[in-house]
Amino acid sequence: MSRGAALMFKRLRNDFQLSIITLMGIIGVLGITPYAAYRLTHGNFLVGIADSVIVLSTLFAVIYAWRTGDTEKPGLYLAGVFTISATLIAINLGVNGLFWIYPLILFNFFMVTPGKAIIATLLVLAGLVGHALWIPGSVFESHYQMVSFLVTNGMAGVLTFIFAYRTRTQRDQLQALTIQDPLTGAGNRRAMNEELKIAVSSRRRHGRSYGVLAMDLDHFKQINDQHGHQAGDQVLIDYVKLIKSSSRHEDRLFRFGGEEFLLLLPDTDLAGLEAAAQHLLHTVRDSLRGPGGPVTMSIGGAMLRAEEPWSHWLQRADQCLYQAKSAGRDRTIIDRPAVSDLAPSH
Repeated sequence: MSRGAALMFKRLRNDFQLSIITLMGIIGVLGITPYAAYRLTHGNFLVGIADSVIVLSTLFAVIYAWRTGDTEKPGLYLAGVFTISATLIAINLGVNGLFWIYPLILFNFFMVTPGKAIIATLLVLAGLVGHALWIPGSVFESHYQMVSFLVTNGMAGVLTFIFAYRTRTQRDQLQALTIQDPLTGAGNRRAMNEELKIAVSSRRRHGRSYGVLAMDLDHFKQINDQHGHQAGDQVLIDYVKLIKSSSRHEDRLFRFGGEEFLLLLPDTDLAGLEAAAQHLLHTVRDSLRGPGGPVTMSIGGAMLRAEEPWSHWLQRADQCLYQAKSAGRDRTIIDRPAVSDLAPSH
């Protein structure tokens, strides 16, 4: 297998929504293209054009999703195009066109959120029923057939909604487990590594500045030893809530050790990093309480240098943290690189 194909399959494995859009795109193109060709060659231009629009829109959406990584907009776009086209096809073909509504329901629940899919389904049914009542016999051969169609579509929609909702919920839970620390809700080490890589790439391409604060709770082992792990866990939970509430919305907090945390601060400079460290240091000292009294922390910080690997950046912050602990704890030490290191790369 070539490197390009391997990367493509890896991306499909890691991005569920992209894999769904790609799969639906392949099915849509292969399944609808023959119908479009047949109808265009036999003079049924309205339905043939609708089929062609579906095929071309599917190709466009899949290409857009692959190029940009955005799967939400292509999903909404395809759901809208398919919904309108399927409605027009059903109106034009009558009973024979109603069979397309069932795969449309399934398709929409995979493309968009369950709520949006329900709305799309109701709009389709309302359009078909409205046209049937306006021009009797145009879509359904009888009212009994119309009611039967609505009942079966309603059942299909409800069952698909339940399946899609549970699948999406479980997928979100699994995704959260892969990037979150289960105890505190902070990002885990895997998420931290990925975010640091993104920061390095953003620094290199766009010149954005980033800083990190490596933080360690002082004498945390004593809390566990003297008061038990449950008390220690509660201190960690309270600590994370305190740090998050005292940081900017765009700052990201990660837990990468027992009582070791990392705060990633985008779009900050050295002065801002030092100010943030002092603010958090005093906030924790004044507000964090354990079973034995106040809890403090030590902080080491570093700004990302031009062309620096993320592992070196993290190591510098960790070294500053070690110095802060060796100097007596409850203090912050920030690495002070040369001015040339902070200049954006070109």
